[in-house]
Amino acid sequence: MLVIAAVFAVGYSLWGFFASSRLALTVNGAKEIQKSDDPRLWRIVENLAITDGLPMPKVYIMEDPALNAFATGRDPAHASVAITTGLLNVLDDTEVQGVMAHELGHVKNYDIRVSMLAFALVGVVSLICDIFLRISFWGGGDDDNNSGNNVLMILSIVALILAPIVATLMQLAISRKREYLADATGALTTRYPEGLASALEKIRDNGSVMRKQNTSTAHLFIANPIKKGAISGLLSTHPPIDERIRILRGMIGAK
Repeated sequence: MLVIAAVFAVGYSLWGFFASSRLALTVNGAKEIQKSDDPRLWRIVENLAITDGLPMPKVYIMEDPALNAFATGRDPAHASVAITTGLLNVLDDTEVQGVMAHELGHVKNYDIRVSMLAFALVGVVSLICDIFLRISFWGGGDDDNNSGNNVLMILSIVALILAPIVATLMQLAISRKREYLADATGALTTRYPEGLASALEKIRDNGSVMRKQNTSTAHLFIANPIKKGAISGLLSTHPPIDERIRILRGMIGAK
């Protein structure tokens, strides 16, 4: 039974690893574009990819007035970047460049892979705990075995309760650190931290909450896409925007 569970868990994790990128784009209503659809955006992404020495990622646009963007893909060869119409309409070229450099920073740093692997690992642990719980519940035998099953059941229940909490804390810690790193990587790529700092100010002032909200992909976005006050928004996967702006402008002063 445990071997079957382990094989299933590994298979499920691999499926999630390879399919999660497509799912993230689909659930957020992202539509792939070509150069003729938006030459301005395409040119910015293409120039940044060349600067970073990365393959040209697939480019997507989300029809949404919110100012937001995200990157996904298990490696640079399978990367995609997505940006909202709201962000494209409000930001100037240097600000869009700053945002896209941030997103390509995630790709360059393999942040999406790190996040997916962390989530998959917790999912495997949760599944194994569930298997142990079922074994202990349906197991039979003498009194000594029943005592052992009761202990195993209690431990399994505790593990099942803690696993989602651990998953959330892991995503919080990983996502926040990787956002700071992507900010720095993007600023180094453009050599103009003010572009991203100014973009973050506009995102803060105009709003980043998406019409289509999905907690499973919220950590991918450059700013929190979840409505404030919602239960899922109590534990944000994003560091404070003001702190990010402060650090970026500190990079300008450090030149």
